[in-house]
Amino acid sequence: MHYQGDSWGFYLPTRSIGSDPMERVVKLASESAVVIFSLSSCCMCHAVKRLFCGMGVNPTVYELDQDPRGKDMETALMRLLGNSQAVPVVFIGGKLIGSMDRVMASHINGTLVPLLKEAGALWL
Repeated sequence: MHYQGDSWGFYLPTRSIGSDPMERVVKLASESAVVIFSLSSCCMCHAVKRLFCGMGVNPTVYELDQDPRGKDMETALMRLLGNSQAVPVVFIGGKLIGSMDRVMASHINGTLVPLLKEAGALWL
């Protein structure tokens, strides 16, 4: 079951995929062209969602604070990124892009749009 949330794209409750949080992250990240792991109260998460929606991309957003196992997934994302800030984390085409700084760097240097086109998230 999924539902359309505000203007951010699709918000999907995380399904029972397995007990390993990293396995869940990888599985969920590969299910859509653009996936954002977020916290509903995070201003940087809000900014990255606005960036993608402003570009015409319809990301799948997982709000970790609304998932009973979200804390475990957040810890897995911190391990994956190798830093203390777990969100936002963006995957495009199932590949880890990173957090807000990596997304913005890709946007500024012109590599974000080709990634989105390759993943099928943008058609123009």
